[in-house]
Amino acid sequence: MTLFDAFRFDGKRVLVVGGATGMGAAVAQLVQDAGAEVVVMDFAEVTLPGAKAIHVNLGDRASIDQAIEQCGGPVHALFSCAGVADGTPGIEKINFIGHRHVIQKLLASGALGRGSSIGFISSAAGLGWEANLAELNEYLDTPDFDSAAQWIAEHGHADYMWSKQTICAYVAREAMSFLKQGIRINAICPGPTDTPLARANEDMWLGFGADYRSAVGVEASTPLEQAYPLVFLCSDAASVITGTTMITDSGYFPSAITGSFPDATPIANFLLGRF
Repeated sequence: MTLFDAFRFDGKRVLVVGGATGMGAAVAQLVQDAGAEVVVMDFAEVTLPGAKAIHVNLGDRASIDQAIEQCGGPVHALFSCAGVADGTPGIEKINFIGHRHVIQKLLASGALGRGSSIGFISSAAGLGWEANLAELNEYLDTPDFDSAAQWIAEHGHADYMWSKQTICAYVAREAMSFLKQGIRINAICPGPTDTPLARANEDMWLGFGADYRSAVGVEASTPLEQAYPLVFLCSDAASVITGTTMITDSGYFPSAITGSFPDATPIANFLLGRF
């Protein structure tokens, strides 16, 4: 045994929700390479050799319940990676409500136990969630899948930005309660990443921050480049990190906040509610 083993997943069973494509697929490949037994849940076809594939529709509570039964336990690390863009029916369920239901079911069954970890993928669109914390807490106070969906319908928040801000707030809010159970929860906020979903919304998603990337000489990130920090956050090497949303955007947001890249400062001010 070496000190570096804390970064590995040998002997661990890992569930990747949304692991068929994009960042989720990169996470599944990475943890498998790090020694994990991998289970992938997705609506799309799962093609990772050696992984247990389970079909799930995160917009359907019954489908999630069936998928959790097929998964069984234990689950030493849960990666909540599935997400869709604005215009997709049920975006609020696929991007957050369904993921929370997965967590609740795994906790209730004891599959997600002491020593386990949870990693979410948020987005740059989730930054600035603190300005909306009162309303986000009201939403997060909903106890289950159906009540959360009803709250969204009543408040008109079935959109991408709200779902990603919810993830950031959920991670921060639940850090203490989960840690009492021996479970850590973190997230990443990726900048533009070259995934199939991003390519389908190329002008908006891959175009965002292009001026900054040109100025510093980098490209949009790859799924694997985003998988590395997320997998780290769920490894034993990150044992003292919980409740954190790591900004993985090549420095765009901090450069915007500080004025190092003044062209982006108005965008940062908007996200932070500084009008």
